[in-house]
Amino acid sequence: MLGSVRRLWLVPVAVLAGLSLALFAGFYLIDHLRTGSGGDYLGFEADMITDALPALAGLTAAVLGIVITVVSIIVQLSAERYTGVARMFVRDRVNVMVMAYFVVACVTGVWLSMAVKSDFVPRTAILAMLAFTTVGLVVMLPYFAYVFRFLEPQSIIARIRAQAVGTVEAAVQRDGAAAIEAQAEVLAAMEELTDITSNSISGKDKIIASRAVDAVKDFVVAYLAVKPQARPVWFEIGAGIRDNPDFVAMDPESLRDPAARKHWVEWKALRQYLGIYNEAQGAMPDINYLVAIDTRYIGEAALARGDDEVVELTFRFMNSYLRATLNAKAVRTAYNVLNQYRKLVEAMIRGGRHEIAATAVGHMNYYGRTSYDMQLGFVTETVAYDVGALCELAHQAGGHDEALLTQFLELDQPLRARKQEHGLIGIRKAQVKLACYYLSAGAEERARRIAADMQDEPADRLAAIREQLERVESKDFWEIIDRGRNFEYMPPPQRSRMATFFTWLPQVSQE
Repeated sequence: MLGSVRRLWLVPVAVLAGLSLALFAGFYLIDHLRTGSGGDYLGFEADMITDALPALAGLTAAVLGIVITVVSIIVQLSAERYTGVARMFVRDRVNVMVMAYFVVACVTGVWLSMAVKSDFVPRTAILAMLAFTTVGLVVMLPYFAYVFRFLEPQSIIARIRAQAVGTVEAAVQRDGAAAIEAQAEVLAAMEELTDITSNSISGKDKIIASRAVDAVKDFVVAYLAVKPQARPVWFEIGAGIRDNPDFVAMDPESLRDPAARKHWVEWKALRQYLGIYNEAQGAMPDINYLVAIDTRYIGEAALARGDDEVVELTFRFMNSYLRATLNAKAVRTAYNVLNQYRKLVEAMIRGGRHEIAATAVGHMNYYGRTSYDMQLGFVTETVAYDVGALCELAHQAGGHDEALLTQFLELDQPLRARKQEHGLIGIRKAQVKLACYYLSAGAEERARRIAADMQDEPADRLAAIREQLERVESKDFWEIIDRGRNFEYMPPPQRSRMATFFTWLPQVSQE
């Protein structure tokens, strides 16, 4: 903080003031040496300065006019893009102090211009006015630089986030009407960030949109840290919440749910994310990925705090993202969102929350089957490999993979169209990979369950599956992918078990 003040204010003011003083002193000294006279610079005479003092006051007023004009134009341009900027600007302490300084300097100059008499010259007041005018002139450029930085979208986002975090940290300790009033302030801060994101998406400004999305996540994570300290009144649905657009259409029973589960803040934030997600579909898919990532971060933060209600809420919104993605048939977006979904389930497994993980895998299976029916085979294949990876992790975490494996074996469905063949092969390849892992880990019983599930598969399909899996020898895909590993790659200890697994399938062993 001190370094920023020094760089933005002290150094520029000192340089400008020092340069001006040095130039004046140099020219004054040259004239003094050339003429041999100069007198006392501070020896003010009444008949000589009566015209200079009003000009000094007028100069300060002119500088104030320039500052107000420039600042008003800049603030107006920013306010047209981002709501709340004008209010934020007039509340800023630095802006208020600078404007107050110029006003005080102008008033002082006006009074000083009438204070000189033929027999009295207020030298101290004149020197003070000279100092006021000098500082006002040299501070003008640094102040413009401050205003430009103040109104940068990144600065606006950081300031809104900081204000929201400060508000919620103070609000959770309030009672009565003060807590209800703070609820409306927190909602307004989140909506301002959403507004910035929406405007940035419309303007194709990915950097600003990303910052705003991250700011919502940072706010929720900070809120989760102070949430245990909140008083009961904070979780009640006040007038500010009921009148909010995201809550006003909810029926009374649904509105009581966020209060009972104590997650109305998180619900509002994730509801904002869902709106951003739907708006970014097609226009800026990178924001969809970021929304999924930040939702995962919120879920992981809730897991660390032991807030099961928020963990469940994050999965519900993840499911909503997947539904919107499948409806739009955005296969690549589904691929990336499922990556974050899997990582969130992995966090549940590592945290020992195996029941939540099993429920989440059930949701993944549902969307895998839905995409299969929609003939989005790659999405179904992605779900299969992700669920297989989760089964491996759950088994490594202490053999908690029984429920996950049961659901995994229910993912495959009969073909209804030839286009579904690729998706079905992808599911079976993921199951073969998992069986080979079980064999390498000494869990033969589980591997045989997978083999029993594949007893009725046609021999030609199994031959194609084996050939495709044996062909993959590198974990790196030949294109750049976010996941970092080829779906079909198996480490050597697992690859060596593939022959054993296929001998258990009679339609293969009879060939």
